Amino acid sequence: MGVNQIQRTVQQRSFEFALSVIRLYKKLQARQEFILSPQLLRSGTSIGIHVEEAMAQPNSADRVQQMAIASKNARETHYWLKLLQESKLVDVDVSPELEQIEDLLRLLTDLA
Repeated sequence: MGVNQIQRTVQQRSFEFALSVIRLYKKLQARQEFILSPQLLRSGTSIGIHVEEAMAQPNSADRVQQMAIASKNARETHYWLKLLQESKLVDVDVSPELEQIEDLLRLLTDLA
């Protein structure tokens, strides 16, 4: 898979992941989880924003920098998901989102 194809795949999957995070956030809010859910929403949706910005950059150095920021946000999101899972603050299964974020992290690593 070439770099352009990986970038398009990351673009699509980061958008899909943001939608998943929004749905998860709504579930968490409905279950009165107000501690971690705002952090998760912010970091989980920021991944796609930086991927979109990267795709719009005219030169590769700026593109790489934006993808690095997306990767940083993905790692933060992974942390919040693991914390939700292990803390058992609410009875919500986050394993689908964990699989998605781990997949995104692999793709973002391939771009570094």
